[in-house]
Amino acid sequence: MDLATKSLRVAQLHALEAQTPNVKYREVSVEDLAGEDPAGFDVVTCMEMLEHVPDPASVVRACGQLVKPGGWVFFSTINRNAKAFALAIVGAEYLLNMVPRGTHDYLRFLKPAEIAGWARQAGLSMQHSKGLRYNPLSRRFSLNEDTSVNYMLALRRGI
Repeated sequence: MDLATKSLRVAQLHALEAQTPNVKYREVSVEDLAGEDPAGFDVVTCMEMLEHVPDPASVVRACGQLVKPGGWVFFSTINRNAKAFALAIVGAEYLLNMVPRGTHDYLRFLKPAEIAGWARQAGLSMQHSKGLRYNPLSRRFSLNEDTSVNYMLALRRGI
């Protein structure tokens, strides 16, 4: 699901190429989907988008509503600190040209504690956190314990 028509069309093309015809795509907000299908999913992922929305707390709340009791919610985003600014904006946008300039707004970056607080209010409990590191020489990502720049959170809805 996405609110960007172009992104959904690209995803549909990838599904055709990967021969996964049962994958369904919807142009709908997470909040609207949570209203339509509460507790309808075993797993909900929200990857690399919280830092781009006007109300990330609303997205976290909706993800909590979407997942079944005992289900998992995964978030990935960018931490808000000087190191993240240097690597995610200066490095990724201006030095390495990995993403277009202006993709990120430092003020929208999120500290793990902010997401954890919204998650608790949504009935989700933190289970794991991991850092995500990019190596520009090998062009590979890896998980680690350093959540100071990119990070992932695994949360679970209470039963």
